[in-house]
Amino acid sequence: MRTRFAMAGILALASILLCIQPGWTQNSMPENFVDLKKAIPSVALDIRYYGDHNFLGTRVDGYQAPKCLITAPAAEALAKVQAELQEFSLSLKIHDCYRPQRAVDHFVRWAKDIKDTKTKAEFYPAVDKRNLFRDGYIAEKSGHSRGSTIDLTIVPVPAPAEERYIPGQPLHACYLPSGKRFNDNSIDMGTGFDCFHELSHPGNLKMGLQQRINRLLLKTLMDKHGFKNYDQEWWHFTLRNEPYPDTYFDFPVK
Repeated sequence: MRTRFAMAGILALASILLCIQPGWTQNSMPENFVDLKKAIPSVALDIRYYGDHNFLGTRVDGYQAPKCLITAPAAEALAKVQAELQEFSLSLKIHDCYRPQRAVDHFVRWAKDIKDTKTKAEFYPAVDKRNLFRDGYIAEKSGHSRGSTIDLTIVPVPAPAEERYIPGQPLHACYLPSGKRFNDNSIDMGTGFDCFHELSHPGNLKMGLQQRINRLLLKTLMDKHGFKNYDQEWWHFTLRNEPYPDTYFDFPVK
């Protein structure tokens, strides 16, 4: 009997150790992940990888529901950002949160399929698809899979009507001025979401004054509450003290 209990203890310890190995991929959702819409009901959601309006042009593997799953510490920090924005009749709008490893694998397969360019006119009109890995737009691992990275923007409250995306519609370059690119109803950040272009870099000085002010508002509030901005994407933030800095998860969003 003692041998049986000892063996059970060893197996339990081994399981814990596996969970903390750097780069290890886990297939189950930890208890401290939350549904952001339940944690912050006032946030707006536009989960792009659940639908067709993204650079793949189709729903991405692992997105079984249009939800934002995220670690509890990140959700708590975002609640503080949202509270400050609400004082000025503004709100966060979320495009992506936790991203399963299987979704990242889908990105990689798409990037290697050089002939699939159906979304090029909007999302990467100035980039040769053969260079997506070299230029850092696509990688085999993503911070999103660690659960504390989020893609987001700001919308007015009440939010203006958003253009409805219809697959097959004419596409417009994501870096065009507001009114000429897809109308996503956010305040003008200078480019659309997931725009593979240098104008998406947060510090790009080619942006107009209002666009730079809008980006600075988002970055300042996110930084104040513990997030760091990725230097190539104005919409991309990671919690500095993320609870799983070396673990990549692969449970589906559902």
